[in-house]
Amino acid sequence: MPLRGVTIPARSTHTATLFFLHGLGDSGSGWAQTGRMMQPALPHVKMVFPDAPSRPVTLNLGMTMPAWFDIYELGAAAGNNSRTDDQGMNETLRSIAGWIKDEIASGIPAHRIVLGGFSQGSAMSLLHAVTTDQKLAGFIALSGWLPQATALQSSSEVNKDTPIFLGHGDQDEVVPWKFGEQTYKAFKDAGWKVEMKTYEGMGHSAGADEFEDILAFLLKTIPPASS
Repeated sequence: MPLRGVTIPARSTHTATLFFLHGLGDSGSGWAQTGRMMQPALPHVKMVFPDAPSRPVTLNLGMTMPAWFDIYELGAAAGNNSRTDDQGMNETLRSIAGWIKDEIASGIPAHRIVLGGFSQGSAMSLLHAVTTDQKLAGFIALSGWLPQATALQSSSEVNKDTPIFLGHGDQDEVVPWKFGEQTYKAFKDAGWKVEMKTYEGMGHSAGADEFEDILAFLLKTIPPASS
């Protein structure tokens, strides 16, 4: 799919890029304000917040809305892996790969690119981490899960030592915290470089403490280039 959404150019010399995928029913503009809030500390980073295509979502009675893939039932929505839209996910994976390929062609190396997302977007970020042949700088997954149960078992492992940040509220009513914890344990047990932060009292959202942790993660994984 063509890249549509919000792009925030770097304020100084562009040496790194963040792609961040929104959740179900949202848009890139929904997260762009967060990017603008962080950019003074990351002036070298271009931030890209793509828009998902609109498609019928089975869980929501077939209502058409922005979605990276279809969700058939609540278990799949919450990381239970009971039934997944592999075709939709694979289409999105191809789009992500294309966006990253174009960014590399523009002069930003893969090791200076971070891919992140929220909820459904974070599921795609993690799925890309275990299937891509490009080693990136890092991955961010907020209030999410790894959607395909066998993905880690057959993973490419190119990004096995790439930092992965998981953030999850312990009061999440949409993607329960336990699914985030299960995802963390699955990556950890498989030997991946993953960390998880739990935010007390937070539901299916993001907050100031989490934003501070994300900023610290970005400064660590894509710091300003040495002069």
